[in-house]
Amino acid sequence: MDAVALNTADMFRMSAEEQARVNQYVHDFNHKLNQGRQPQQNLGKDDFLKLLITQLSYQDPTSPMEDKEFIAQMAQFSTLEQMTSMSADFAKLTAMITGSEAASALGRNVEIINGESVVQGTVKAVTRGDAPTVLVNGEYYNWNQVRKVFDE
Repeated sequence: MDAVALNTADMFRMSAEEQARVNQYVHDFNHKLNQGRQPQQNLGKDDFLKLLITQLSYQDPTSPMEDKEFIAQMAQFSTLEQMTSMSADFAKLTAMITGSEAASALGRNVEIINGESVVQGTVKAVTRGDAPTVLVNGEYYNWNQVRKVFDE
């Protein structure tokens, strides 16, 4: 009996090369599965709602969730929704302020940090959007590179 068990165990042993191939296959499969997805450290509103629905689906019918617990969880969900909305609004406001800041530099002299060099010149044009740029000395620079705006 022991010899049969030993032979069966030997059948399932893999060589180092086979193990490496299996590990590579698993790695490639997981990589394909997660392609385009970024791991998140925080739960979002969709995750919260999925958890709540799962909790309600699997609760014991003889002992359902108490009203107070359910109301508290719904209040948390509502708060999360409002915070998400506020975050989006703050991002829009930040982009608007940054764009206005860049537009106010039109016709003024600026100092730009471009890698290791410093560029000085007059802003001739400004592009708007999430990442505004300024045209100085015939070249566009990101507004984040501008270190000083001054009149001369």
